[in-house]
Amino acid sequence: MIQEDFDSAEQNDEFEQSELYEHHRLEIEQGQKPMRLDKYLVCRMASTSRNRIQNAADAGNILVNQKPSKNSYKVKPGDVVSIVLSFPKTENELIAQDIPLDIFFEDEHFVIVNKKPGMVVHPSYGHHDGTLVNALAYRFKDLPMFTGKEVRPGLVHRIDKDTSGLLVIAKSEIALNKLAKQFFDHSCKRSYTALVWGNLPEESGIITGHVGRNLKNRKVMDVFPDGEYGKEAITHYKVLERLGYVNLIECRLETGRTHQIRVHLKHIGHPLFNDAEYGGDKILKGTTFTKYKQFVENCFKILPRQALHAKSLGFVHPSSGENVYFDSALPEDMQECIDKWRNYVTYRNEFE
Repeated sequence: MIQEDFDSAEQNDEFEQSELYEHHRLEIEQGQKPMRLDKYLVCRMASTSRNRIQNAADAGNILVNQKPSKNSYKVKPGDVVSIVLSFPKTENELIAQDIPLDIFFEDEHFVIVNKKPGMVVHPSYGHHDGTLVNALAYRFKDLPMFTGKEVRPGLVHRIDKDTSGLLVIAKSEIALNKLAKQFFDHSCKRSYTALVWGNLPEESGIITGHVGRNLKNRKVMDVFPDGEYGKEAITHYKVLERLGYVNLIECRLETGRTHQIRVHLKHIGHPLFNDAEYGGDKILKGTTFTKYKQFVENCFKILPRQALHAKSLGFVHPSSGENVYFDSALPEDMQECIDKWRNYVTYRNEFE
């Protein structure tokens, strides 16, 4: 774990998958008699327990007129209440499975997992077991948040099945609420390393464009003109290394939309290397020579997924209040692929 001064760091919010929290905004109606804040919210939000609301307030996640408020605050007509809640309890029984995890860091409040490519983060249609959450349910089966009727997997963010890298998982309700608020406020610091097709024209840049579900294929995302559809998305990139017909880049996000990095890079004509869903699994740049084609095919075999790794993660510690920062090495498959491209640049004449 490394301490870092975040004042000089770019504001960053990853992410390519939907964040795992709820946000509600309520305006207290005229005629409402004074009532405790937590009691009022339980009445208005019937599916949310009082305990969950009280934990959110204790974490500073309930604002009244833009100021953090205690559960004992008496609401009055005209008050505007904003509440950020951690990931809701699972609707189905969560199966605990003894699945190995790469634990990057752990203390009593949270754990940092270095997710391997190919692992689904959360159970969903077609993926009922074998996920990161199933593994967490086994590892933390003795923690209150992972037992009883209101099981919460501790997630505040996700990354795609075939994206590798760092994820933070809360081990207590208060830590979960505090981390969820940071992700909602876009104050967490996350960077990705990506290998993309083509030579980017600038050393650094910003990609903008609303991101939403593709209108014909709901499994993938698309970029739309501002305000027409989807949600605002902003991606910062920096070229780390130019490797012939591919570039190694760093991505930092101001917003956290599903598949944001993948769809933004496709939008500017530089899809991720071997990203099958966004067109990167074809030879998009290079020569027509057979040896070059064979070289690229070998790279695809070495890295049978999109070349994207969630490399670093930083946030305010939910207990100590210190800024903490974690940085991981590239996984073997991605590193080997990059090394092959470096070798190609050195001996490219042999491929032509």
